Amino acid sequence: MSLASLFKRNRVDPRLLRDPGHFLSLGFGAGLSPLAPGTAGTAAAIPLWWLLAPLPLWAYGLVVLGLFLIGIPLCRRTTARLGSHDHSAIVWDEVVGYLITMTAVPFSLSAAILGFFLFRLFDVWKPWPVRSLDRRVQGGLGIMLDDVGAGIYAALALQGALILLQSRGILP
Repeated sequence: MSLASLFKRNRVDPRLLRDPGHFLSLGFGAGLSPLAPGTAGTAAAIPLWWLLAPLPLWAYGLVVLGLFLIGIPLCRRTTARLGSHDHSAIVWDEVVGYLITMTAVPFSLSAAILGFFLFRLFDVWKPWPVRSLDRRVQGGLGIMLDDVGAGIYAALALQGALILLQSRGILP
């Protein structure tokens, strides 16, 4: 597949961003990236994490749960508009998955970057049962659930990595 055909295949009308629901499901516009929209959507989540990181854990969890629940109808609506189940431009699931990855993580640039790479790894890899969720659950819930699973795997890996790096004096 040529680069030009890839750009054309993933093209989404940017006027969709005028609608607040599509704006969110398209990850504040990051999903319009012609290359690696999921990665762009995950990167778009980093500033949101920086805003939410100072919250107490219970409040952070409630906000992330709310964003997940909002994401179900948002992604379903944008899927219907684009006429494709889990179109690559829909990246709200990546935003929520990254926020799950970063749950209870101390605020630091190194943690943000490590969390970014771990979430992308698990989102692409889709270990069991994430791959099953991705295949079996349809609609907005299906779009959201596989990234929740990837976020949980990435959160566990990130917590382990941070403990290891701190015990070795690599991170404060």
